[in-house]
Amino acid sequence: MSAPGFIVAAHKSGAGKTTVTLSLLAALRRRGLAVQAAKAGPDYIDPAFHAAATGRPSVNLDSWAMAPGLLDGLVRAAVAGSDILVIEGVMGLFDGIGGEPGRTGSTADLASRFDLPVLLVIDVSGQSQSAAALLRGFASHDLRVRIAGVILNRVGSERHHRLAATAIEALQIPLLGVLPRNEAIALPERHLGLVQAGEHGDLETRLDALAEMAERHLDLDAILNLAAPPSATIVKPTTALPPPGSRIALAQDAAFTFVYPHLVQDWRVQGAEILPFSPLADEGPGEACDACWLPGGYPELHAGALAKAENFKRSLAAFAGTRPVHGECGGYMVLGEGLVDAKGRRHAMTGLLGHATSFAERKLHLGYRQAQLLADCVLGKQGTMVRGHEFHYARITETGNDAPLTEIADGEGKALGTAGQRRGNVTGTFFHAIAAA
Repeated sequence: MSAPGFIVAAHKSGAGKTTVTLSLLAALRRRGLAVQAAKAGPDYIDPAFHAAATGRPSVNLDSWAMAPGLLDGLVRAAVAGSDILVIEGVMGLFDGIGGEPGRTGSTADLASRFDLPVLLVIDVSGQSQSAAALLRGFASHDLRVRIAGVILNRVGSERHHRLAATAIEALQIPLLGVLPRNEAIALPERHLGLVQAGEHGDLETRLDALAEMAERHLDLDAILNLAAPPSATIVKPTTALPPPGSRIALAQDAAFTFVYPHLVQDWRVQGAEILPFSPLADEGPGEACDACWLPGGYPELHAGALAKAENFKRSLAAFAGTRPVHGECGGYMVLGEGLVDAKGRRHAMTGLLGHATSFAERKLHLGYRQAQLLADCVLGKQGTMVRGHEFHYARITETGNDAPLTEIADGEGKALGTAGQRRGNVTGTFFHAIAAA
């Protein structure tokens, strides 16, 4: 490993990690650097913004879901051919789940495993000198994690800046930027996070503004100087999941956007060809394909259009007669009999599985999942353990009579019963598979 890197982390969710990360990515790219971005944890939305800012695909790095060999291989690939690696953290720096040390899913796991310096973002709204006490605690909490610099976000005035900065000086941790309060730069959100990158007609303008903000308020030279090459590892690289076929029809449009980049890249490395199609454009999977994958996304926002996509539904049913079809989360919802939107209107889906789902009465389902497969399917052989993540507000209103696909537990091993369904060549789950355990 040769290209240096660093991690952008924070003391809590909502402190401004994504804003700072995007501003750094855009500003460093302006300098002519080949910038490689990555995202800690099971996030689909932030990596799409990363890709827009850098011009290169981002990648997820998840210490809980990914075996060490897979994690190491992804980091090796991330620094190959790039000048700088910037990893955006998840939640607060040390936030994860209970379990095996180094495999909690926290940003700190990545910092420790790869000996990468951390640039800590602190939201100082509602405090000033107390930011130093917070920083002291983070710097001393785990000596394997090195806080190499700090950025103060949402600073209200010059006096606010001075009080916080003076208190931090005694810690001898470099203050590398001070960002003023500026609600105009905030990206709009919806129920699963930020409105997706592809839905912003002005995204290039927004990224330009973020780059200018970084150039004005962050010490980019000092930030580049703190970067360090990821530490070398000796774990043999492993793959994530077997490709579901040699030619994979992958649904891709505004309703189907949530597919992990590492999965698609891994399938390609293993020799599979990916052939996208758009259900919203009433397209079906290509006849030349031998498997179909319906990823998650926002089918609840496009249920009416999907219900009217008769060629898509007819083609998918014919495809499923002879070849495997798998749906994750939103894709799983579309495989059912019906989907009730936020206004309570029911829309007919493909009916390839017998369940029905509703977005009208929302309930949050969130967390890591470990699943044992109850039958051979595109995720692996019967008995295989698969690790993944669930994040949705929809709920099942009709269970149907299909056989379950998995026995499922949460990230800490608490049994949650059976989950997912299977009928013939069709399978679906609400959880997104990340890697084999």
